[in-house]
Amino acid sequence: MPQTISPGFLKLLREPAFCQLATLMPDGSPQITQVWVETDGEHILINTIEGSQKEKNVHRDPRVAVNVVDPTNAWRIAMVRGRVVEVTTEGAVRQIDRLAKKYLDEETYPFHRPDRVRTTIKIAPEKINKIGLEE
Repeated sequence: MPQTISPGFLKLLREPAFCQLATLMPDGSPQITQVWVETDGEHILINTIEGSQKEKNVHRDPRVAVNVVDPTNAWRIAMVRGRVVEVTTEGAVRQIDRLAKKYLDEETYPFHRPDRVRTTIKIAPEKINKIGLEE
């Protein structure tokens, strides 16, 4: 059952916070990647490229874990277990441009490559643990 994202966690997700996404490899071992993150208010949204290891992993097994950490205060953190409910190309280029603005203060993502298809991974949080985040 999806868990509601608290106002304090929403605030952190809207900041240029560090985010680590853990997925499961075919043999069940963990794979972790630092990523940019945003939210639609209900889901955690990660942008990647089609064919990346994390995208392959979530297609096979939708269970993931996410840590979101304030880069100025490591004790302001949310740890999430959830499930990927959608992987889509719809709006993914616009999303990476928004994330470039958030994280790099660039109007568009400076590393666009025409040979790479962007995707958005949509995660429904099922268990959220927080430290230092107001409700």
